[in-house]
Amino acid sequence: MDRVVAEQKIDGWRPLADRMRPQRLEDYVGQSHLLAPGKPLYEAIARRQLHSMILWGPPGTGKTTLARLIAGASDAEFIALSAVQAGIKDIREAVARARQVAAAGHATVLFLDEVHRFNKTQQDSFLPHVEDGTLTFIGATTENPSFEIVGALLSRARVYVLRALGAADLRGLLQRALTDAERGLGAQQLIIEDGALDLLAAAGDGDARRALNMLELAAGLAEAAASNTITMVQAQEVASGGRRRFDKGGEQFYDQISALHKSVRGSDPDAALYWLMRMLDGGADPHYLARRILRMAVEDIGLADPRAQTLALEAWQIYERLGSPEGELALAETVIYLAVAAKSNAVYTAFGAAKKDIEKYGTLEVPMQLRNAPTKLMKELGYGEGYRYAHDEPGAFAAGERYLPEGLPARRYYQPTPRGLEIRIGEALEKLRQLNSKK
Repeated sequence: MDRVVAEQKIDGWRPLADRMRPQRLEDYVGQSHLLAPGKPLYEAIARRQLHSMILWGPPGTGKTTLARLIAGASDAEFIALSAVQAGIKDIREAVARARQVAAAGHATVLFLDEVHRFNKTQQDSFLPHVEDGTLTFIGATTENPSFEIVGALLSRARVYVLRALGAADLRGLLQRALTDAERGLGAQQLIIEDGALDLLAAAGDGDARRALNMLELAAGLAEAAASNTITMVQAQEVASGGRRRFDKGGEQFYDQISALHKSVRGSDPDAALYWLMRMLDGGADPHYLARRILRMAVEDIGLADPRAQTLALEAWQIYERLGSPEGELALAETVIYLAVAAKSNAVYTAFGAAKKDIEKYGTLEVPMQLRNAPTKLMKELGYGEGYRYAHDEPGAFAAGERYLPEGLPARRYYQPTPRGLEIRIGEALEKLRQLNSKK
């Protein structure tokens, strides 16, 4: 096959999302917080001031496209690598190419997609070449750079946060794809029914690649039906079954579980239910959610409402017996209950305070009167001597008895809150302390 013809055919197989990549910065969609006139990144591009950077954002927000546009605006050589496939050998080859380009008087932009997949050694290999200006490094990642990028590389690269695209941005992008005869679907002269375009834009969920892929699928359905109209039914068909943006082990996952926990702690049942359903919708493991919900009951409600812990445990068991989706209703019920229950972190705080004292005072001896004496020798040594059996005391309370070890000052780790059951617990403790003070 003739090479030119082969290239044309390969180009025809390119996905719509790839064909529609902007060729100019003016056509770039979204990220106005970075690319509006007066913003640092926009001004740096306009002045052809290349600098190393990390582009951090969810999928389909234009990280690769932006890197290409930055290189193009500076008339720089663009070398693209993917951390999924590349290794040290590829980096060395890229550096060698950058040196050749530099000898000819041009700059080089080395773009590394999925940079978070490189280990420390691989990331460190960029440092000397970034430092001496051999190349400008642009990394793209969906993960938090604070955790995934080595500090030395972070110190040499500015981090820019890209945001998910809005529905209006995606709608404009889809409309452009429908009318662009050269790179999009314009040559097919497609018509799209009212509402179908908005549906696809909403289903894109902030991801341009996803929205364009769905539009291409819908156009294929129209073509199969020998029609030039994309119907609402066809749009619904390609948009159905998709999940919202979610990462089962990354930044979005931990952000959402944090939002769920804080909503429960903040006594907002509606927000708590929303975040629970967001995580279930995204594919989070319900067993993990059940475990975290139980932790919320222990950490943030505690003895203010001990029923919360029981309810959380039962919800976990109900899910294990019923599975999805019926068991998820038990998790939702528990989350709502926890959100409206009285709150207390008194046990959580007491736990931490006692732990600090153990670290501070070390291994203090158990007082002799509190020791068990199962043998004659231990009794002769004084084990258990002077112990006051509480049930033999008035009110089953040995007033004035000390149970902490010698060398440790008197402590009140547990301070009941004036909420829920802890109101009564606090009153009972105060009566006992008054009896102690009389001894």
